Amino acid sequence: MGSFHRHIIKSKKAITMNNRLSIFLIGSIIILSQLLGTASAQDLPGKRDSINSVILKEKRIIQVLLPEKYKPGSTDKYDVLYVLDGDWNTKLALEIQHFIESEAYMPPTIIVGVLNVDRDRDLTPTHVDNPKTSGGADKFLSFLKNELIPYVDKTYPSNGDNTLFGHSYGGLFVMYALLNEPNVFKSYIAADPSFWWDKHYMNKQATDKLPGLANMHRTLYMTGREGEGLVGMGIPPMDTILRKYAPADLIWKLTAYPEETHGSVRLKSMYDGLKFSYAGYGTKGAEFHPMSGILLKDKPIKIWNFSDASKAHYTIDGTEPMLTSAKMAPEITLSGPATVKAKLFSNRDRYNKTTTGEFKAGTFLRARSTTKNMKPGGFHYAYYEGDWDKLPDFEKLKPVQSGITDKNFDINKFPRQNNFGLVIDGQIEIREEGYYIFGLSSDDGSKLYFDNQLVMDNDGLHGNDVNKSYILPLRKGFYPIRLEYFQKDGGRDLKLIYLTPTIMNSKNPIPIPLELQYGAN
Repeated sequence: MGSFHRHIIKSKKAITMNNRLSIFLIGSIIILSQLLGTASAQDLPGKRDSINSVILKEKRIIQVLLPEKYKPGSTDKYDVLYVLDGDWNTKLALEIQHFIESEAYMPPTIIVGVLNVDRDRDLTPTHVDNPKTSGGADKFLSFLKNELIPYVDKTYPSNGDNTLFGHSYGGLFVMYALLNEPNVFKSYIAADPSFWWDKHYMNKQATDKLPGLANMHRTLYMTGREGEGLVGMGIPPMDTILRKYAPADLIWKLTAYPEETHGSVRLKSMYDGLKFSYAGYGTKGAEFHPMSGILLKDKPIKIWNFSDASKAHYTIDGTEPMLTSAKMAPEITLSGPATVKAKLFSNRDRYNKTTTGEFKAGTFLRARSTTKNMKPGGFHYAYYEGDWDKLPDFEKLKPVQSGITDKNFDINKFPRQNNFGLVIDGQIEIREEGYYIFGLSSDDGSKLYFDNQLVMDNDGLHGNDVNKSYILPLRKGFYPIRLEYFQKDGGRDLKLIYLTPTIMNSKNPIPIPLELQYGAN
């Protein structure tokens, strides 16, 4: 028997002998927190609002905080974070959510702090003798589902994607809400939940109802205090039940924090819980290279995965990947034409991202001989000035200057640093037969034409984190090449690189050597 299990058994005996004392102490902490929270409730940020509840037969106060970037009259919609014990958790939620958003781990979010009337009543699932008003979680959950959330959705710019945070009794209620109304919230954060309540009442509910959450793709983040604190709150048995009965698509995690109190654990719980709920937000999607191209018959290729293999799944028949689809391996072999779809799954379905690659059957592109006016040492370029949001028709424009992309060529040396465009064209010499992978990245838009065919489209306003790649079978000879680029504002970047058959397995692309670049003088 491991030391962790021995520690739990020892702690359980101590809790059994001192159960009344433990519950009294926990209750005292909760009552003190209520008193302190009530005293500061009037100082909460945001807008004070209220709703007359028919279900609860009382007026309920909420504190609503809109995203900083929200502008009245805007059509933008936002996720909503519902915070129980809003009297003392709303300020904490505001600071943590703003910080996480600033680090691009979650989107702008509406925060709704639900202030208390009788938390003993609202947050507990069963009635016990003490506290006397306990056991109203069913009505409180009905209030949230049928009155409060519809009111928020109607009154504020909500998109209906909700998270629920609760601590202590609130954490107990979070689990109750997940098991009984799993459609109301997408993510559930239970901080140091009071699973000891009514002889571990929630354990039986979890055992019975967890299997019914299959195919709902919800997230649950539970926390506690390492050691006796975890045991005293009754959390380890729930962890065991989740391991046994939770469906595969219930994404859940338990974290036990060392050296925290019942009150202080809220901060880390909310921070880590929100990051967990939105894991995958802000990522650019699955990345594999080459992303598209032309395949020869009986000449298989490999595509390389640069995504988190644990979160990326793929198909090669064009169907949308599911969590049951094959996981992206570091290398995937394609033996013939395929539509590769790779999906990077987040913990929130709305932020899943799919990358698609088209690999068509074909033959070697036709090589040509170089023309008389072409000389090695760099492609020809034409520089244009203009304000665009996408690539213009350069053939209708007159260049400001032109030249050769020799060793002195640098896009940072043009008269303008913003609002300019380039057309780079000429012939590329291929000295080795086989597959070539071309890579293109730019800030802002670009397109690459090979033998007068568009092979990579990277147009639009974006940073240099959008990378394209294309695989081509080439024979020895010369091929026309054309690269179009524009820069609006901000950073500027343009890279065209490639892998030759000799260096293919290195996965380290290089710029096209100047001696293989032919441009017209």
